[in-house]
Order: sequence, then C-alpha cells, then structure tokens
Amino acid sequence: MKMGSILTSIILVILFCGSAIGDRTRTKLLSVKGQDGMSAAAPVPSDGVCKSMVETRGYVCEEHSVATQDGYILSMQRIPEGQSGKTPGNRLPVLLQHGILVDAITWLLLPPEKSLAFLLADNGFDVWLASTRGTKYSRGHISLSPNDQAYWDWTWDELVAYDLPATIQYVHDQSGQKLHYVGHSLGSLIALAAFSKGQQLNMLRSAAFLSSIAFLGQMTSPLARFAAENFIAETLYRLDVHEFNLRGEPVIKLLQDFCSKPGVDCTNLLTSITGQNCCLKSSIVDVFLEHEPQPTATKNMIHLAQMVREGSLAMYDYKKEDENRKHYGQPPPPVYDITRIPNDFPLFLSYGGADALSDVKDVKILLDSLKDHEGDKLVVQYRDDYAHADFVVGENAKQVVYDPLMAFFRLQ
Repeated sequence: MKMGSILTSIILVILFCGSAIGDRTRTKLLSVKGQDGMSAAAPVPSDGVCKSMVETRGYVCEEHSVATQDGYILSMQRIPEGQSGKTPGNRLPVLLQHGILVDAITWLLLPPEKSLAFLLADNGFDVWLASTRGTKYSRGHISLSPNDQAYWDWTWDELVAYDLPATIQYVHDQSGQKLHYVGHSLGSLIALAAFSKGQQLNMLRSAAFLSSIAFLGQMTSPLARFAAENFIAETLYRLDVHEFNLRGEPVIKLLQDFCSKPGVDCTNLLTSITGQNCCLKSSIVDVFLEHEPQPTATKNMIHLAQMVREGSLAMYDYKKEDENRKHYGQPPPPVYDITRIPNDFPLFLSYGGADALSDVKDVKILLDSLKDHEGDKLVVQYRDDYAHADFVVGENAKQVVYDPLMAFFRLQ
C-alpha cells in the first residue's frame, strides 16, 4: 500500500471512529463569574495551560474563565509580561483566537523565540489566549454536561454570537482599553462574521487574520472536501454522534506509533488536510499530537461542510423551511455580508498560495468584498509557499508574518 493510501486510511479511521471516543481527563471544579454575574462550577483539567505550557518557559501566566450568555464557561490565559519581566510603558492587549479542531495551546507549540504568543509578550503586548467551547479547557457549562446532547447543539454561529463577544468584552474590561485581535482560520471566520454585523468593533483597535477564511467553496483539501461532499458530518449526526472528537486515546496512540516508524514523515499527514506546508519541522507533529486535535460540535462540522458545498457565507441551514423560519424568520438562512464591515477599521490579512483550506480563490472573494476598504486601513500579505499550518507553527513565521503583524499593531 502506498504511503498516501495509508495516511488516508488512518484519517478516515479517525473521522469514522474517533468521534465516538471521549477524552478521559481528570478534572477539578473552578468557580467563575459569568457576564451576568452568575457563579458556576466549571470542570477544569488538573493541568492548566499556564502550568503546562507557559510557566515552564519562564513567563508569568494567569488562568481566567468567562461564562458566555448562553452558559458555556470558557478558559482564557493571560501572559501579562515578557520573559525579561515588566517593562515601562503601556502594554496594549492582544487576543489570540485559534482555528477549528485545536485550542489555545496551538499558539504555544513552538519555542518562545518562534511562537506568536511569546513574541507578542516579549515585544511589549499584554497577551490573552482563548479556547472555544467544547475544547479541553473550555468544557464547562452552568447547567449542561458534555455528555448531554444539548451541550453540542451549536455551530460557529454561536461562536460569533456568544464566545467572541464574551472573550473580547472580558479582555476589554480587565485591561481597561481597546485590544488587538488575531484570528487563525476559524478564528478569522467568526471575527469577520461578527464585524459584518457591527459587533465588537467599538472594543477593538484592529484585527489580524492568518490563513484567512470567509468562504470555502473553492477549498482544495482532498480530505476535507471528501468529508463535505460525502456528508460525513451529517451521517455522524444522524447516528447521534454530537461531539466530533478526534482525540480518542486509541486513535492518538495509533498516529503516534505510526509517525514514530523509521522513514515515516508525518508532516505528510497534515498535508492531506492543510496543503503542502513549507516550513514545518517533522517533529512538530509529535508535539501537536500531545495536545491536539480538540473536539468540536458535529453540527459545527455540518455548517462548515455547507459552506464548502454551497460556497456561501451564511448562517446554519436546517434544510427545512419551517425550521429556518423558526430560527431566522425567513426560509433561507441569513448571510453574513462582509461588505458591511466599516471601511476604516484596520485589518491585516495574510494568506498562503499552498493553503488547501483557505484557498487563494476563496480569499480573493473575501478581498473583493473588501475592495472599498480605505487603502491605509487594509494590509494584505501573500506568501506563495505558505499553507494552513505554517501561519501558526512555521519555523520562519516570525520573520515573514509575525514581525510585519506586530509592526502593523504598533501603527494602530
């Protein structure tokens, strides 16, 4: 069997089998305050992000939690200063929002001199990390358990309506000033959707999008397109698999064993999904599998699949006119109109020519929607050799993406 066929078979095993296997993590309870002042008991894994990923590198780190208006309890981390300690001057806050099937740890996988989170802290910014609902450190809810079907009844529409407002508001309130935002992949999608509705803009200085996603109709990732066109997520949903979880212990063990074999380079595994990343060390896959992938809602995967098949940027389609009317007051789901983003809001948009998830053709549709943006308020960066993962774990991302991004922030 050829290497590509082996990798495809492994990934299909993950898609069909991994979702049914839960992540067995010991938890403790943490009392948090929600946006409405309610207290709640949030299950928090015994190894926090600060303890396991930040403090070990010599940085100060704070654990925070915030409850969304629909009851989910989200984990956040703050790196308030650089490795060298406090420096004079005002430190502007920056919120980092990860993409699909990962969590905040994705920003911390590289060494400090290459990781965006640590680089921002070392360059005078007040760094905040957020993890979306359902991921390892954000599985709390004021009344539901992750074992409840209702807990997973959401798509990225709810991330736009609840998670993003909660985290941005929290950072704004804690810091007492407007913040910068960085979104990778899905993190860019939910921000663009929110901005198109005029949400959160009054609390932000600017936004940067890495591997920018707003449209998915031209996506070339063979595995992701296969899953969308063959209604894999819909099939799982009909089988009552509401948590889309690739992190089952048997699956991770299978991948780790396979990737450790002599002559096997598991960066090819990522290539099957993300496109040919130019600048990853092969060892990054082992580091990645120690912490990722993370769960999401199967319903969320259905929503993304709808975007692939239909090429639209719209809210979740219930595929029944009466259901859409009940939720939206109209038969077709409402669209997110990118042209409604204020033309004077500062945006930094970076994308790659080898990205199979954020395809160049789809990004050009996004850029066309922003064609009336004021010239000095829109910075567009194109890296011909970059694919999806390069923007977060690329060995040279500091020089080619992060340094220009920080320079952009300093001008706002």
